Amino acid sequence: MQDNTFDYIVVGAGSAGCVLANRLSENPKHRVLLIEAGPKDRSPWIHIPAGFSRLFVNPTYNWGYMSSPEPGLDNRPIYSPRGKTLGGSSAINGMMYIRGHAADYDGWRQMGNEGWAYADVLPYFIKSEDNSRGADEFHGSGGEMGVSDQVEVHRISHNFVKAAVNKGLPATDDFNGASQDGAGLTQVTVKNGVRESTARSFLRPAKKRSNLEIWTEVLTRKIVLDGKKATGVEISRAGQNETVRATKEVILSAGTYNSPQLLQLSGIGAGDHLQSLGIPVAHDLKGVGENMHDHTYVNMVYETTRGQSSNADIKGLGILAHVFKYITQRKGLLTIPTSQACAFLRALPGADRPDLQVAFRPVSFELGPNGAKLSDYPGVTASCCRLRPQSRGHVRITSTDPHTAPEILHNYLVDQTDQQAALLGLRWMREVFGTPPLKQLCRQEMLPGIDRQSDEELLVHARENSNPVYHPVGSCKMGHDDMAVVDDQLRVHGIGGLRVIDASIMPVISSGNTNGPTIMIAEKGADLVKAAA
Repeated sequence: MQDNTFDYIVVGAGSAGCVLANRLSENPKHRVLLIEAGPKDRSPWIHIPAGFSRLFVNPTYNWGYMSSPEPGLDNRPIYSPRGKTLGGSSAINGMMYIRGHAADYDGWRQMGNEGWAYADVLPYFIKSEDNSRGADEFHGSGGEMGVSDQVEVHRISHNFVKAAVNKGLPATDDFNGASQDGAGLTQVTVKNGVRESTARSFLRPAKKRSNLEIWTEVLTRKIVLDGKKATGVEISRAGQNETVRATKEVILSAGTYNSPQLLQLSGIGAGDHLQSLGIPVAHDLKGVGENMHDHTYVNMVYETTRGQSSNADIKGLGILAHVFKYITQRKGLLTIPTSQACAFLRALPGADRPDLQVAFRPVSFELGPNGAKLSDYPGVTASCCRLRPQSRGHVRITSTDPHTAPEILHNYLVDQTDQQAALLGLRWMREVFGTPPLKQLCRQEMLPGIDRQSDEELLVHARENSNPVYHPVGSCKMGHDDMAVVDDQLRVHGIGGLRVIDASIMPVISSGNTNGPTIMIAEKGADLVKAAA
């Protein structure tokens, strides 16, 4: 691989990019370059599942973006983390493995995106998976990505599931199987007590291939175009700018914030916006950076009776026993994900499938500028989000400098049905906390507080306390309408040799956590690239 020339250049070594680097380099004839702006994934906190709390505001491994003031959240700027290392956000996320609902993907197909129905994408979910339960019609065994049951589950998490079932939901042990409805414990992207980031699961086995190069701490400045064709990228490496050539394709896998940023820096986007920044318009594509949306959650916190929360175990000397247990057995609290149990329920009138997700944590905490701070009392937290929000925002560059963060606006809770869903979720959680066997373990409602009862009071709580679930998607929407950025082959409309393959292509967000669906998009996208070759 000489003269900085490759067949394929993949920009971004995150949830999608690591998968693409693996699959495209399977053919020894393909010369593949993977470029990552962040450092290598050397921190032990990346690989210890509970280490996500140490990475939440860590600028070495996290871009740590801030949104513009959010009008639906009392004009609060909202912290918007994104992974900045090999594995991207899969190296810092909560590890819950949720694929979404079958109807999500059938909906993508009904929008005109051929090959994206559930029957089309299920084989790609299965292909990636090495499920600890083994293979069946919905799950895979022997794939790159380890998926497992949790090894350390607090008793109160089981009681949340029992209370939700007593409230009327079916019990389930698989949210990724025949039905999503119900309450149960989640499976996680953890294998043998270690986080399964895509760097660990997909990139590590591919590193030894001589036809794959991986460059870290290299910032991609823009896409190099020859007329209406992408021919490479301009990068900044060790303080020097240089051009890297692609003989076949350039693939953006930089994520929902940075893929549209790179397109706009390259002159691909809404012409008026680009011209206002003095950027020559290479291709007027007005959907770039639009349609951006995300899940947002609102918390309910209860103080529990003594011993019914993990707070005391995590604090002070109590954690030492769990550190020893993790080192010797790969068990204990250091193996836990962000949430242990979930409920998927139908709340809005006429819902044909779950429209709310409630996640349960056996801890209580407050988010601040330095990350999560454990409560001084024993507590537990339930969080509710609308699975398919209607609120839409955007990602727009404000400078020609690639080091400058783009303007990010989610518009959380500006839609009235999103507000209604938040109210229904709060009321459902309050009822579950009042249902045995959870009721007996809870002392008092700390947030929003029992004094807030009316819709108006609960909506004030939602505006004051809602935060992202960190699932941004949609800013390079797949489709064939005038706001679409890529077609159903993930090729950028109007530009040859250029694709976007990451969560930004989702026309509508999947119903649940988005890491698994992003890996699926990369698996399918790799096949589309190889078929074109």
